[in-house]
Amino acid sequence: MFSNYLIGLREGLEASLVVCILIAYLVKTGHKDRLAPLWLGVGLAAALSLAFGAALEFGTSELTFQAQEAIGGSLSIVSVGLVTWMVFWMKRTARHLKAELHGKLDAALAMGTGALVTTAFLAVGREGLETSLFVWRSVHAAGDGAGPLAGVLLGIGSSILLGWLFYRGALKINLSKFFTWTGGMLVVVAAGVLAYGVHDLQEAEFLPGLANKAFDVTAAIPPDSWYGTLLKGTFNFQPDPTWLQVTVWLVYLVPTLLLFLGMFARTAPAAPAPAAPAAPAAGVPAKAEGNGS
Repeated sequence: MFSNYLIGLREGLEASLVVCILIAYLVKTGHKDRLAPLWLGVGLAAALSLAFGAALEFGTSELTFQAQEAIGGSLSIVSVGLVTWMVFWMKRTARHLKAELHGKLDAALAMGTGALVTTAFLAVGREGLETSLFVWRSVHAAGDGAGPLAGVLLGIGSSILLGWLFYRGALKINLSKFFTWTGGMLVVVAAGVLAYGVHDLQEAEFLPGLANKAFDVTAAIPPDSWYGTLLKGTFNFQPDPTWLQVTVWLVYLVPTLLLFLGMFARTAPAAPAPAAPAAPAAGVPAKAEGNGS
């Protein structure tokens, strides 16, 4: 449940911050009368995201088992790719996000109402579609029951509250640290979703090695125990993974996490050479060396 709460919080807060930045800019520039088109764009983006999630959930329910596993596994890989790109993009552009959105909003205001609706729709819709896809795969990876979905909804609710407090000035958020820490944890969650997707593709017979187990600790960590449920809900832990799952998990997680946390940062530049002593001013004789008389 924690991993799903984290997804809802992280993805929802990104969308909330985008909306807050757009609203604040319109209010401060004297365009409060243009808030209705903005909210229309936000509403359309939210509706599209919900429709996409519903299509994923109900559109695959009538397929055969192998087809469901093939589609689910493929979408797991796609969602991990999108989320990985998103966390790196946000880390790189978080400081300049406000200026970028302001520039787009200025252009939209000059073009008219339709452009304003489109700008809000695109700004929020991209986040919404990514969230729908990743949440769908993460909830399925975490198992059946209402817990994973409840975690996502709590995370989204928390993100809306934090966004509102941020807009009202009642809350100060160090966005750089927030996105760094939550992004790192999200990479760990994505690694589990990727391993789960590989298992789906193995069950669909798209990938080999379903019977080649790397280890089996089911007796020590039963999947239906409280700690087994906690590990699965937090890290998508599987007590009997295949060798391919473990390999893919490690190949993705280690380099991605190290790169994200800056372990491959550039070497610090060499210290500058000490400055040369200043030349004596004109007409002032230089001090002689040694003992003079």
